[in-house]
Amino acid sequence: MMECDSRPGPVRTTCAYCGVGCGVLATPDGTGGAAIEGDPDHPANFGRLCVKGSALGETVGLEGRLLAPQIGGQETDWDQALDLVARRFAGTIAAHGPDSVAFYVSGQLLTEDYYVANKLMKGFIGSGNIDTNSRLCMASSVAGHRRAFGSDTVPGLYEDLEMADTVVLTGSNLAWCHPVLYQRLAAAKTARPSMRVVVIDPRRTATCDIADLHLAIEPGSDAALFNALLAEIDRRGLASARFRDHLAGADEAIAAARLSDPSMTGLDPAELARFLEIWLASEKVVTVYSQGINQSDSGTDKVNAIINCHLLTGRIGREGMGPFSVTGQPNAMGGREVGGLANMLACHLEIENPMHRDTVRDFWNSPHIAERPGLKAVDMFRAVEDGRIKALWIICTNPAVSMPDADRVARAIAGCDFTVVSDVMARTDTTRLADVLLPATGWGEKNGTVTNSERRISRQRPFLPAPGQARDDWRILAGVGRRMGWPDAFAWQHPAEIFAEYAALSEIAGTLGSDFDISACAAMTRAEYDRMAPILWPQSATRKGGRFFADGRFHTADGKARMLPIRPQLPEAIADGHLFRLNTGRVRDHWHTMTRTGKSPRLARHLAEPFLELHPDDAKRLNLQPADLARVANRHGTSVLRVLVTDRVKPGHPFAPIHWTGETGKAGRVGAVVPAAVDPVSGQPALKSAAVSIERYNPRWYGFMLTKNDLSPATSYWAKAVLPDGNQYELADDRSPDDWEEYVRELLNIDAQLITLHDRHRQIHRFAALHGGRLHALLFTGPQPVAVSRSHVAGLLGKMWEPADMAGIPPLDQPDTGPTICACAGVGSLTIERAIRSQQLSSLDEIGAALGAGANCGSCRSEIRVILERCAGEASALTDTGDNTRASRDLAEA
Repeated sequence: MMECDSRPGPVRTTCAYCGVGCGVLATPDGTGGAAIEGDPDHPANFGRLCVKGSALGETVGLEGRLLAPQIGGQETDWDQALDLVARRFAGTIAAHGPDSVAFYVSGQLLTEDYYVANKLMKGFIGSGNIDTNSRLCMASSVAGHRRAFGSDTVPGLYEDLEMADTVVLTGSNLAWCHPVLYQRLAAAKTARPSMRVVVIDPRRTATCDIADLHLAIEPGSDAALFNALLAEIDRRGLASARFRDHLAGADEAIAAARLSDPSMTGLDPAELARFLEIWLASEKVVTVYSQGINQSDSGTDKVNAIINCHLLTGRIGREGMGPFSVTGQPNAMGGREVGGLANMLACHLEIENPMHRDTVRDFWNSPHIAERPGLKAVDMFRAVEDGRIKALWIICTNPAVSMPDADRVARAIAGCDFTVVSDVMARTDTTRLADVLLPATGWGEKNGTVTNSERRISRQRPFLPAPGQARDDWRILAGVGRRMGWPDAFAWQHPAEIFAEYAALSEIAGTLGSDFDISACAAMTRAEYDRMAPILWPQSATRKGGRFFADGRFHTADGKARMLPIRPQLPEAIADGHLFRLNTGRVRDHWHTMTRTGKSPRLARHLAEPFLELHPDDAKRLNLQPADLARVANRHGTSVLRVLVTDRVKPGHPFAPIHWTGETGKAGRVGAVVPAAVDPVSGQPALKSAAVSIERYNPRWYGFMLTKNDLSPATSYWAKAVLPDGNQYELADDRSPDDWEEYVRELLNIDAQLITLHDRHRQIHRFAALHGGRLHALLFTGPQPVAVSRSHVAGLLGKMWEPADMAGIPPLDQPDTGPTICACAGVGSLTIERAIRSQQLSSLDEIGAALGAGANCGSCRSEIRVILERCAGEASALTDTGDNTRASRDLAEA
């Protein structure tokens, strides 16, 4: 019998965001929302939550939800929708073969959803054409694991980061992308200051706040760095004699490492020597890696360069040591386990292995089994484009935004003969292209399991009813499977039955040598499933959880690990006038394409529009100032982004976030300028090295608008962020209206009293739209980026209008809070500055105690530190003048 959680109280579930897999306590409020707390008993987070997790209760409203099936944009019932999907897929297969159809699914699906989709496509339709957006984030890690270990196995556990003497973070902004895991690491370093943390990243990120060493390597040179480490391990005779007998290919890997040129990294020799010394001096060393490694056209080689070092030293599978891939999605790991990638079968079995294929086919009693890998994500959409794939089902993802060469992908989807999209939201860049829309349940409504980055399976439990006609994804897929002629194979009535079937298959997989075996769950009752506590796999009769590979036994034919000879490759040289290489990634308070985080006003306050981090030298050369707009372009597409000048990035290597879409902005989709170059082994796209040109975008006017309406302004540039009582818009346009008042009425699309203020000499115009004396909309325009206190005016909507509102700044008795720094506590930069000065605060902990800022998830602590250091520097400079009276006055006025 499985361990069960039978305690009463709030619903225990798992966070909807990153791969940390935090436990959440959700208490429904009876009005469709819920109070959210971290689960103190969940072994991933022990009660901690990041700001996104804390704000989950603000994202479960029904605004914008898809609530009924649609065919051709018209609502219909489920029978008609599913009959049509089954008929069109069956007809396409009959006419053109099983490889003429495809599923593109998501790491946000639950394991049970994933299992059903994989079973339907690979086992009954008989094609490998099911791939996932996880291809974009961790496919190179999967490929590297399989090449080295013979299986896609994560060797270690989260606690290894806390037990290590050295933690290396490479290609990972852990502080923003996996905040709770970062908190655990930061707390461990505070408790044990002798711990060393090394951050390897061309960009200076928030994670560097706890680093003893930051290596700002040349972008793409990670393999050269770890080859230098491997060569030094061999030179110093530090290879593990105990482990060497368990390795194949070591001599070839070392020879290749010796031939590598460490200067490719761009590091000063002293920096390189210090890194080598830190790594080699610590037996307990963990190397954490993420998208900066994976999202490369040589990502698999980079993964194996890291693993090589751990294998040669035997620093793997024991407490506080090993390579560690942190995944980006809540169930990317679960998708890997059930075979959600085009080149895998369920339970880590191999699609290329005839015995594995026959075993799965026999277990499923299926008429077919895919005999070869299907098309990976980039190739899949190319096949949609050229007509080889004629029926496409997209589930729980937004490829028209997130895929590289996104404009081309959107055109391909629009041109597909038949496209089905299952989603929770009615309007996304992808749902707009569908022939059939199917309403799915979302977080808080779904029932199933997810697996986090340390192989821990946790339950997602429903605490809200399914809205409208929304159905679970597994139920939708099973309904199509039954209609296509396989009623017995898709007859489940509850996700517990799917999980039990999957667990039973894993027992058979275990007899074939698979690492994935949860057969102890196969006899689980529905009641046990409902109460299931988090577990680490494997869970079998002979093994429960733990680490892998300390015993030197691997899942290869001879039981030995494979070391790979790695020949580092930098990204191709920039040509054709593209002078910059664009890095892309996440920001702190948003996730993916913002269909969830974009609903939370709190999460919108930190960074409210798409931006471009640009080094001061580049900004000067391009004549760009902070808050200007820049056009980023290449032959694939164009984006327009707000300029943020900072030395966090290297010259020539700007950074832009991935989150903005056609629903939240006019030109902020950075996927439009990312080419579809892929790793030849994993098929993972290189999303961090797009060659682009950058130039100033010169609109005729800029604007900032608040309104209670949800608009898509007819301007050349706009970006939307949600407010508690409406929305805010950053605007710019190439044309100046002949009649501003007429233009504003048309822009706002409302019949309201319009208050106007014009300074025609300076071309500044301000408008307030009133309903019954209350502010319905407020617009500021001018020839330069609009300088108003956004934190102040955001709170004016719905209040009785006052003439002072047109100033855009708070009155003297209402201090400006400044831009939000700590979203958890809602604390702005100017509030922090005033507290530092007035209360003489001198540490992050003192600021946290006084304001709450930085005291919860900790993701903002690096930004608070910058403010603290700036204030300390100003005070020191003023004190040095000897004019203490003036210093006090200036600080008080500031």
